[in-house]
Amino acid sequence: MIDKLDLHGMRHSDVERVVENFVLLNEPPLIIITGNSDYMRNAVKIVCKNHSIEYEMWNWGEIKILK
Repeated sequence: MIDKLDLHGMRHSDVERVVENFVLLNEPPLIIITGNSDYMRNAVKIVCKNHSIEYEMWNWGEIKILK
């Protein structure tokens, strides 16, 4: 089963910290549900780039963490 993080309803100020903890403390593959929010998608991408984590846009509103 793939672990998922749903960012719906989360404060923008908390997103990067929560995503960082999620991707660093869990084994890929992982799915992060961003919904339609450009802010959420960009925040996830920033965390991934900062930690050299491979990801791909999965379905609209989802980012899959590969490794």
